[in-house]
Amino acid sequence: MEVNSEKGDCQRRVGLVYDDRMCKHATADGDHHPENPDRIRAIWKKLESAGIPQRCVVFNAKEAEDKHILSVHSNNHVNLIKNISSKQFDSRRNRIASKFNSIYMNEGSSEAAYLAAGSVIEVAERVAKGELSSAFAIVRPPGHHAEQDEPMGFCLYNNVAIATSFLLNERPGLGIKKILIVDWDIHHGNGTQKMFWKDPRVLFFSVHRHEFGSFYPANNDGFYAMTGEGPGAGYNINVPWENGRCGDADYLAVWDHILIPVAKDFNPDIVIISAGFDAAIGDPLGGCRVTPYGYSVMLKKLIEFAEGKIIMALEGGYNLVSLANSVLACVEVLLEDKPIAGSSEAYPFESTWRVIQAVRQELSAFWPTLADELPKKLTSCKASPLQLLVASADSEDESDIDLHIGAENLEAVVQDGLSKLKVDEDSHDLMATWRSELSKIDVWYASFGSNTWKSRFLCYIEGGQLEGMEKQCSGSKDRNPPKEIMWKTVPHRLFFGRDHSSIWGPGGVAFLNPEENEQDRAYICLYRITLEQFNDVLLQENGSSYDISSPLFDLVALNSIADKQSISVEPKSGWYHSVLYLGKECDIPILTLTCPLSDLEAFKSGELPMSAPSKNYANTIIRGLTEGKQLSEEEAIAYIQEASTKPL
Repeated sequence: MEVNSEKGDCQRRVGLVYDDRMCKHATADGDHHPENPDRIRAIWKKLESAGIPQRCVVFNAKEAEDKHILSVHSNNHVNLIKNISSKQFDSRRNRIASKFNSIYMNEGSSEAAYLAAGSVIEVAERVAKGELSSAFAIVRPPGHHAEQDEPMGFCLYNNVAIATSFLLNERPGLGIKKILIVDWDIHHGNGTQKMFWKDPRVLFFSVHRHEFGSFYPANNDGFYAMTGEGPGAGYNINVPWENGRCGDADYLAVWDHILIPVAKDFNPDIVIISAGFDAAIGDPLGGCRVTPYGYSVMLKKLIEFAEGKIIMALEGGYNLVSLANSVLACVEVLLEDKPIAGSSEAYPFESTWRVIQAVRQELSAFWPTLADELPKKLTSCKASPLQLLVASADSEDESDIDLHIGAENLEAVVQDGLSKLKVDEDSHDLMATWRSELSKIDVWYASFGSNTWKSRFLCYIEGGQLEGMEKQCSGSKDRNPPKEIMWKTVPHRLFFGRDHSSIWGPGGVAFLNPEENEQDRAYICLYRITLEQFNDVLLQENGSSYDISSPLFDLVALNSIADKQSISVEPKSGWYHSVLYLGKECDIPILTLTCPLSDLEAFKSGELPMSAPSKNYANTIIRGLTEGKQLSEEEAIAYIQEASTKPL
């Protein structure tokens, strides 16, 4: 431990943990990955440039003990993470990692995972003892997706859950009897939720992008109806965004009308924040718009609880500029170094108010403070068309767009042709480059669900929606129709899974079993489109409509997929991020989109629900099959019926 300067003693004593040893966890082959060592290096460099470490109590990381990790993880899980970096696993490490959802491992993974968990334990204990006022653990790998018996979502050990269990169960003498966990990472903290599902000592609060279960981790665990069980009923609060682009106004509305009122009633002894910054502006995985100012205000409101005893543990955040600036803003709040600068003139989205009201209604039985109806005067304050336009413009740096346009300037901005809204020229140059390259390459997109009906598929190319669809498609940048259309049958099984989709509402949607079986036969409609259009279809199929500065499926992937048979693309945010190779037609590759093998196993085990399609959804498939002259209407109905009822 190093105490830097006397200033830290006379003001709030803020702890910082940073250790280069956690940078040893990296992809084995050196390929780029969003969760990489540069994340914590960028944070530390930013804090050093602002002179922050000199005003804090700085710790080196300390490895966690197995007995503390075992309070939330199984023996099998601990043995795997402990040993995976040893030489005996060299030949099979990548194969083992591939069996998990969004996980990589190398020779440094074990040490980094133990250091990350141990660091959060260390600062949590020191804050609980009163040695520190608050602390920020700059750790990786992150933790909140890691479940009791399974690493997932870039996470190996659940750092926050381990520290929470440590305070409640291993150090009862510290007097910490109630802990508020606030998870503001853009992805739902599924692992943390499950670990305290029945525990009334932990109030778990997660605000995340959900999109009716299509956004990673792509299940219903993050739905607002998931409120806990038994003695823990009501102590699990999920705020699931229906769309991306949420910003400061949306998050602060949730703070003011859900989190803060409940936190007052709960009255925690300590607050632990799963501090992911992938909801930050410009994040490539999150697609939302929270600024450093927004994060600082959210944190400032939480410091009012538990006498300011706050532990922040880094989770996600993949735009290095936004990540570093947001962490700096938060540490300055912990230090109470200077007043929060900034303002937010924007209003929440209409969908934000809808979600807030649904959450309040669901939780009001447990928290009477949420029972009152929000005044219409408040909920009628919704995002303007201009704000929607600002929110949809992607940028690599939050300074590129003025997010705090006052009402008095709105008319001037509109009249000026939105000239005040800047965009990053480099990212647009990159976008133009890849689009130009991929527009020259043709592929067959093989559809097996509603897209077999041409009119439905054209929504993904031309934009728009058909009767029965609950959500509009944004369309492709290149809106030229397919060059050719043909039909084939393939030795794969059609089935229907999930129980609700953002496009069709209640009911399952179609998937193609990634595994071949000569006894199976599925009808597929092939559309000859460009690889650029395929990327736009891929993006929309996975619940997103914002533009991308690099392709999800590029020429390297296209050249290698024949050997690999399937490729899972980043970000793994939706249900259709596995690109499956189905051979060639006229020497052009045939590609389709379906669920990964891990989801298939979850469907088989019952972890993910099998569900028949809604009437509207089924009708689009029937129209596709009949208008394509593949089956009669009666045969098409029977085909869908068998796919809906036959076990996997």
